[in-house]
Amino acid sequence: MKKIKIVDLYIIRKFLGTFFFAITLIMLIVIVFDLSEKIDDFIENQAPLDEIIFVYYVNFIPYFINLFSPLFTFIAVIFFTSRLASNTEIISILSAGISFRRLLVPYIISAVLLSMFSIYLSNVLIPRANETRLDFENTYVRSPSRFRERNIHMQIKPGEFIYLESFNDRTNRGQRFSLEKIKDGQLYYKLKANTVTWDTIEKQWQIQNYHIREINGINEKLTFGDRKDTVLNFTPDNFIQNLREIETLNFRELQDQIDMEKLKGSEHIKYYQVEKHRRIAFPFATLILTLIGVSLSCRKVRGGIGLHLGAGITLSFAFILFMQVSSTFATNGNLTPALAAWVPNILFGILGIYLLKTAPK
Repeated sequence: MKKIKIVDLYIIRKFLGTFFFAITLIMLIVIVFDLSEKIDDFIENQAPLDEIIFVYYVNFIPYFINLFSPLFTFIAVIFFTSRLASNTEIISILSAGISFRRLLVPYIISAVLLSMFSIYLSNVLIPRANETRLDFENTYVRSPSRFRERNIHMQIKPGEFIYLESFNDRTNRGQRFSLEKIKDGQLYYKLKANTVTWDTIEKQWQIQNYHIREINGINEKLTFGDRKDTVLNFTPDNFIQNLREIETLNFRELQDQIDMEKLKGSEHIKYYQVEKHRRIAFPFATLILTLIGVSLSCRKVRGGIGLHLGAGITLSFAFILFMQVSSTFATNGNLTPALAAWVPNILFGILGIYLLKTAPK
């Protein structure tokens, strides 16, 4: 048992050490490229140096660590396991009476630790870091996004629906507004107005040139007016959406946002659902790619580490590409968000099982 524990710690140390060394190198490269791309914006907008370092890049790092985590987990496994194989250490371990299945234990332990770390980053740390990072970018890098959609339909509460032909987010004014209230499938209240304006001080809507139609069975009542100040169950923020802000929501907030999008009947709901399922499925990719990496690199072959690394990088990018394609089909097609998030894991999991069965033991 003592010898097995030493082997376990040796492999875990090699695994995690190679992973963090590789991810540190790629983060330095990414920061250099990002800085070279944004340096003109920093100078032009007079971004303070301490905010660039401690506000932007400190909060930039967790996002990209998590983004590259499965890829560099795979590369780390391929790299150090290939070296173990080329140095005949794998053969020595198996010859000492340790089964191939038992050899996988330290790999699985390391992969589970990295997966748990990824879940924590995705659902707890990164949303808060992204909130700070995106605020910095909106201030010093990119221009504020403008709202350009037309024919806005939204349910603001059960049975209440609004329509706007257009909305100007600079003046907070909408054109051709209507509010409908429906109960048991029957329309009983309808308000139509030429314009509506959001009062940022009073936090209410000013409705101009309106008429109200109230229906009670066969009786109808019409009301006309020039101006009406009222509180409605929505604000401009409810339909001026920046999908980048999905990155600032933790898992609970993301679920609340999905419930709100369902109530509004939003066309963007699939983006939130894909993100929700991806945050759970993505960390599992670390475990799957680890098993594939061990299976590919545990044998000693002509071409050595280079051949294994080439195959590993190809499979890694194939996985990432497949994940992006499935997400696109979910947001723009008929693929369900849950299936879009999990189908890459399922397919590559099947590949991993096959490679494990054919790996030398």
